[in-house]
Amino acid sequence: MRSMLVALTAAAMMIAMAACGDEKKEKGTAPAGGGAGASGQVIQKNAANAKTAVTVGSKNFTEQFILGEIYAQALEAAGFKVKKELNLGSELIAFKALRGGQIDAYPEYTGTALTSFFKVKTDQVPKQPQQAFDQLTADLAKDDITALAPTPFENTYRLGLTKKKAAELGNPKNISDLTGKSQQLVINGFPECKQRTDCLLGVQKTYGLKFKKFLASESKFEVLDQGQADVAFVFTTDAPLATKKYVVLEDDKKLFPPYNITFMVRNETLQKIGPQGRKVLEDVGKPLTVAVMQELNSRVDLDKQEPEKVATDYLKESGFTK
Repeated sequence: MRSMLVALTAAAMMIAMAACGDEKKEKGTAPAGGGAGASGQVIQKNAANAKTAVTVGSKNFTEQFILGEIYAQALEAAGFKVKKELNLGSELIAFKALRGGQIDAYPEYTGTALTSFFKVKTDQVPKQPQQAFDQLTADLAKDDITALAPTPFENTYRLGLTKKKAAELGNPKNISDLTGKSQQLVINGFPECKQRTDCLLGVQKTYGLKFKKFLASESKFEVLDQGQADVAFVFTTDAPLATKKYVVLEDDKKLFPPYNITFMVRNETLQKIGPQGRKVLEDVGKPLTVAVMQELNSRVDLDKQEPEKVATDYLKESGFTK
């Protein structure tokens, strides 16, 4: 079973190189961890790095805990002295700590950084991931912060539904496929979604969809399972998606902004860790596809493993550590 993540990370690395818990998981859909894959190169420890200290931060939810651990453990494997501050709070708190030097680096989503730190309106965030990253890079440079190469995965909005409901609707693949059907469907989202252009308002305007009812609830997968809603706004790396019980519809009209992860590092810290440290940090992000991140989140949220262990297993399974 552990070969699943190894295969996912190996495939992700091959693509990258070619381009240069309450809910139980279904049997056989998720590995337990362990073993070493062949997708990455083993991080080499350099004794000289021990004189350089790096404080790695993160925000305060599962995916951030895992990512913070991955980057911190990768730096430790390279020999750096690492301190972890992995429960800082919101993005505003984390970014303030980064700018103020309380931490040296932390993982952030490109779309979040643009809208929260640089006041870009949600519907004005570039729709192409590279363009969004380039804009963020330019903005961060003013604060002497560097955005490292983004991950393949993004954690953004999509519409999701159960496989059973999808079959009833003719197995839609794209959000546009709900045209002519949405009037009979109850859609779920968090309360603010109803008034946001990157949520319900945007779907109504961009896709011309009108729904039977909007159900405000944070428990998106529960309301889908119980039939209280037919469709829900989900995040692309939500842990329950690893169970393969749900269908995620593609955003074929490119409504939602890109939310790829970039590891934001203070320039003075980047100089201290040098090219080797930068390469380590960018390399460990390359296998992080949507499927891999779903799996890692599921190990914490569904399997109740600790983020530290999940990160350790990821680095081993991806071939970065032994």
